[in-house]
Amino acid sequence: MSDEIRNLEPKALWENFYSLTQIPRPSKHEDEIQAFLKKYGEDLNLDTIKDEVGNIIIRKPATPGMEDRMGVILQAHLDMVPQKNSDTDHDFEKDPIQTYIDGDWVKAKGTTLGADNGIGAAAAMTVLADKELAHGPIEVLLTSDEETGMTGAEGLKPSVLKGDILMNLDSEDEGELYIGCAGGVDTVIEYCYTEEAAPEGYAAYKIAVTGLKGGHSGMDIILNRGNANKIMNTVLSQTSEKCGLRLASICGGSLRNAIPRESFATVMVPNENVETFATLMKELILIVQDEFSETDPEVKVIYNEAEKPATLIDEKTAQALYAGIANCPNGVRSMSNDFEGVVEVSSNLAVVKSENGLISIGSLQRGSDDAGKDQLAADIAKAFTDQGAKAVHEGAYPGWKPNPESKVLALMRKIYQENFGKEAAIKVVHAGLECGILGAKYPNWDMISFGPTIRFPHSPDEKVNHPTVKMFFDFLAEALKNVPKK
Repeated sequence: MSDEIRNLEPKALWENFYSLTQIPRPSKHEDEIQAFLKKYGEDLNLDTIKDEVGNIIIRKPATPGMEDRMGVILQAHLDMVPQKNSDTDHDFEKDPIQTYIDGDWVKAKGTTLGADNGIGAAAAMTVLADKELAHGPIEVLLTSDEETGMTGAEGLKPSVLKGDILMNLDSEDEGELYIGCAGGVDTVIEYCYTEEAAPEGYAAYKIAVTGLKGGHSGMDIILNRGNANKIMNTVLSQTSEKCGLRLASICGGSLRNAIPRESFATVMVPNENVETFATLMKELILIVQDEFSETDPEVKVIYNEAEKPATLIDEKTAQALYAGIANCPNGVRSMSNDFEGVVEVSSNLAVVKSENGLISIGSLQRGSDDAGKDQLAADIAKAFTDQGAKAVHEGAYPGWKPNPESKVLALMRKIYQENFGKEAAIKVVHAGLECGILGAKYPNWDMISFGPTIRFPHSPDEKVNHPTVKMFFDFLAEALKNVPKK
């Protein structure tokens, strides 16, 4: 079924997207996709380079008679978020994505789809190969490692690109034009713990929090979905206090920019408290299911007897961990005063993992208000340092300040109205588009971001609405035809 998407319209774009789904491209593992796209440009006899950080840049000359138009940079990113359901057998470094069509939606079987940002990359590829489309000078910028550090955008040289207008193809709502985005900063926390021999007279259990929807930690944070790390911490702290539970290991979440869907812990409970533990777990399961009945109706908290672990995390550190996570802000902190319904500042407690004497915790803060974002990061660090952990902030990147007077915005609004008979919505996005970083390197650029409708990116529920993909590409093609003269 995977290749049936090749028959969707526009066929050239879907053919390109199908090719991308066949090449593994999780963040940090992009050599194969970089080689493929470099060859793609060279086979079209276009000026093609791969720079020092893995960005692919392809230049296409203007259509004859349009050489005097402003240069356009079409920008998308190469990598995709590798998330799968726990019962799905898939190796993101080796296996192709298995796609299928479900009504108006294209989905993947048990994994992320990679429409974020494969559709944008496929659209740029289609423009490069199209011999009929009229346009001025075009540069395609396909950046590396956007999802885990924006490495490509950060490493792009300021003098490489010559264009005047940046069209970022990484937005996820058709009919919306984005003119601003949030910046971000990671907070990394570490607890050192002592491994203690597991005592006799205890029963071992494996606790699992599963069935959460997860999603993009920027776009979907407003949905108030369950965070597996927060839920697991509630279970552990409650059962520790009332049943003498001891923690052996914990592993929750995997990616900084995805709301954690699953968490797993191995624990031990004194034999004399096993019945109390079972009763309390049943109560906690009902509480969790009730709390998230609307946002995450499939949530499950499961506990089963397990093989006895060799060691436990020392009790002092375990209690410090529970207190730190309990006090850690998570989710929406504030909403924008300038754009209705848009999150201003948020955080995502993304990863909690114990291994070899170290508990590592990662939280990503986003914000269009730099002061608010930085204050939230400081509050999160304090929640853990007050409990004896170490915390550092890293990977900070700037936001993209909206410019309502943008000339390319005026052009795109006019084109959208003329072609679709309705007004495009003007938005800012609570996610880290590369426009903030790129705009700092090229302050002369007039920038805009748009795309088709994509839902639940960064999760196995990711899907793209294929009728809007055609609208998106038609809009892009019409915009390129109407780019003004220099």
